[in-house]
Amino acid sequence: MSVNKEIKRITTHTLQEMKQRNEKIAMLTAYDYSMATILDDAGLDVLLVGDSASNVMAGHETTLPITLDQMIYHAQSVVRGANRAFVVVDLPFGSYQGNSKEALNSAIRIMKESGAHGVKLEGGVEIVESVQRIITAGIPVMGHLGLTPQSIYKFGTYTVRAKDDEEANKLKTDILALQDAGCFAVVLEKIPAKLAKEVTESLHIPTIGIGAGPHCDGQVLVVNDMIGLTKGFKPRFLRQYLDLYEGIKGAAQSYIADVKANDFPNEKEQY
Repeated sequence: MSVNKEIKRITTHTLQEMKQRNEKIAMLTAYDYSMATILDDAGLDVLLVGDSASNVMAGHETTLPITLDQMIYHAQSVVRGANRAFVVVDLPFGSYQGNSKEALNSAIRIMKESGAHGVKLEGGVEIVESVQRIITAGIPVMGHLGLTPQSIYKFGTYTVRAKDDEEANKLKTDILALQDAGCFAVVLEKIPAKLAKEVTESLHIPTIGIGAGPHCDGQVLVVNDMIGLTKGFKPRFLRQYLDLYEGIKGAAQSYIADVKANDFPNEKEQY
């Protein structure tokens, strides 16, 4: 007799408890129903509907072009596939900067229209008012510091951030401000491992690293990079667990060959 175990949804409270007992948080991006179903079934703690969809799903050079409507579409698809994972959605560029009322409206639209469980914003002290306003409305907020891809034209490069004292000190100020504002977690992207360790130990909320070393409370990667769907992107922080690019290409080539040779469909594959 099979016992139907009730699936318990991961919550912000679960993630907080995981930090307290030193259990690492596993997070990957997801942009569609099929992938979300697989990743949820695999046991991911958090699924991030990242604005990286702009790059890997739409082929843009940066994350800037993706719209709020497009993010909601991706989020709806992921939420339908996730029974256990906590689903966080990026507020896209232009939907929250400089105007806390607009930030709140964007976050409310994401929550109402997608059924996601929280939102993620890039930036520190300068977005604290938006963070507070969103949290006051009962919406969980994840922060994002270090390399913030929506600011790529300001940085001019995707290189490691906060290597000098001035930028490191600003990051420390920013992360405490985000914690004080009520963020439930913060992503740290491409910063020195030593700095990530220091800030992780100074916080009571979890940190999730990408290119930030092993001392963060969790890790995140872009799923398309992790499973080798993207070709030629091999930063130092990425561990590629599959080569789906070559696998899918090979399957497609076999299909082409079978169609051309009139070998597909065969007798068993027709009605």
